[in-house]
Amino acid sequence: MTASYQTCLLVDDNYIDNFVTRRLLESSKFAENIIVTESPTEAIKMLGNGSVKPDVIFLDIRMPVMSGFEFLEAYDKLNIDKNSIKIFLLSSSFDPTDIKRSSDNKYITHFIHKPLTIKILEELP
Repeated sequence: MTASYQTCLLVDDNYIDNFVTRRLLESSKFAENIIVTESPTEAIKMLGNGSVKPDVIFLDIRMPVMSGFEFLEAYDKLNIDKNSIKIFLLSSSFDPTDIKRSSDNKYITHFIHKPLTIKILEELP
């Protein structure tokens, strides 16, 4: 199976979630390169300075220093080609407010409830 994407950026403050998600993405050959960071602030820096140019971003919502929605506000200000990047919110949140905010956000392609599975990956737009 060939990779669906060139580069995937995983932004989640939880080490275990990152470990499990990364292994799933690797085993499914979802992307050629998988970059993982527990810091949304670091992810914004990497995107802004061009050190990472992902095709897809998996983004957690509930993170202590910068939430996923705060990340999206910072992302909006970046001078990068956002049209070529799909952002999937990957969250354990079932809060209707989070789901509504994600559906209203122009950058969010899809909201995914954790844990990510092969079946979910196969059904992604």
